[in-house]
Amino acid sequence: MLPLASRVSTFSKELGLATLLTASLLIGQAANADTPNPMMKTVLSTAKKLSLDKDNLALAAVPLNGPGEAHFMNADQPFNPGSIMKVVTTYAALELLGPTYQWHTRIYTDGTIEGDTLKGNLYYVGSGDPKLTEERLWLLLRELRSMGIAHIQGDLVLDGSVFNLPNGIADFDDDGGNPNAPFLVEPNGLLTNLNVLRIRSRADERGIHSWMEPALAGVELDNQIVVRKYGSCPRRFQFDYTPSVTEDGLTKITLTGVLPEGCTTSSYLSILDQADYTGALLVGLWQQLGGTLTGQIREGLRPRDSSTELLATTSSNDLVTMVRDINKWSNNVMVRQLYLTLGARNRTPDDADDLAAADRTIREWMAGKGIDSSNLVFENGSGLSRKERISARQMGELLEQAWNSRFAAELIASLPLVAMDGTMRRRLGHADMAGMGHIKTGSLKDVRSIAGYTKDENNTTWVVVAMVNDMRAWKTEPVLDELIEQVHLAARVQPIHTASNQ
Repeated sequence: MLPLASRVSTFSKELGLATLLTASLLIGQAANADTPNPMMKTVLSTAKKLSLDKDNLALAAVPLNGPGEAHFMNADQPFNPGSIMKVVTTYAALELLGPTYQWHTRIYTDGTIEGDTLKGNLYYVGSGDPKLTEERLWLLLRELRSMGIAHIQGDLVLDGSVFNLPNGIADFDDDGGNPNAPFLVEPNGLLTNLNVLRIRSRADERGIHSWMEPALAGVELDNQIVVRKYGSCPRRFQFDYTPSVTEDGLTKITLTGVLPEGCTTSSYLSILDQADYTGALLVGLWQQLGGTLTGQIREGLRPRDSSTELLATTSSNDLVTMVRDINKWSNNVMVRQLYLTLGARNRTPDDADDLAAADRTIREWMAGKGIDSSNLVFENGSGLSRKERISARQMGELLEQAWNSRFAAELIASLPLVAMDGTMRRRLGHADMAGMGHIKTGSLKDVRSIAGYTKDENNTTWVVVAMVNDMRAWKTEPVLDELIEQVHLAARVQPIHTASNQ
């Protein structure tokens, strides 16, 4: 589908000058935020009640397949989009990699198998898989045990070279005070289990019992939580943790706090870097399977010649499944893995690294669709950034293009359902709109945003985009929800303009 202005222009050429004047007036109305129609007046009224300056709000609402008038406000100004930037990355990936794309993580050896012993090194070659789980690693190692291998006389070599990042990755300027928060996990070729530990504690008549999932070799808990005889169970975790390294090189996590008897609590955190986490998980699972390793765990490269032999492979779910997990729950590290995969798969000698390759690849893809990428700023493709920028019009045009993509169904189904699931499950339930839209959300300090599709009462599907960049953004979700609700009521509150009745 052509962008709105192009569609009106093409239609006007066919119907003559009178229609051209009418259509031009319509475009002028759509672009003029100073004389908003009832729909926009309601949205701006909500913004005013929340002391939101309209200059800090960008909007785009465009009907796709039925009657309605397009509306834009500050639509050409670049805004920090927050997590709606994930829509750009996932849509690009569906078209550039294909919905059936998979990641393949492999184990090689440079040794020989004698009886139940592998004499030589084991090379674990990461693929950048966004969601390589503990369960899949267990199955991968069980395949080695099924071959009759029980003992490895050599090193476990971790090869995470799939991504070219010679200068590393810039840290996110987080202000949450928790450097171990799971949403801050950085991408890595060796990423496993999202690099997250779940620590659980239960208080009962025996005292406090604490454990971690998954169990990692070389990581231990120092449980200092105190049992309280009576009290209400906490809704969330109620303990503090302090990581440290012991003299013998073990990672120790000291737990402190108070937990009433009969209660269970848990917390998710990321303590180890990706290589240490994956190495500890592999060794822990290997030991659970009855295996032994006599060598070291170290990072290195698998020789790219005939000196190594492939032993086992684990393949990820397809890209469609990954995209759904990314967009429904706004998973940062998964989409950052995907962004780097786009770079790695399209790398050229002129690209400084895979971040630059991904940036170039997506811009070229957008240019092929006739979408201007001026003022667009990528940092990591996730929206977890103080630097990323996109305009409401650019996002709207991408969503229009996606509506006509071969993979429209796959992208749209990945977006949270209004009032039903994902990050939209608790929004707009009061408006009787459950399931009436697929909307990606975004939030950072000073940022709130939405992007996706919703239907009005005529069953017309609309693209809706809204971004707030304001120091009071945390309280502006009602403005964004009001836009979705007013689009749903569009047929009631505005005159209808269509190609057929002009």
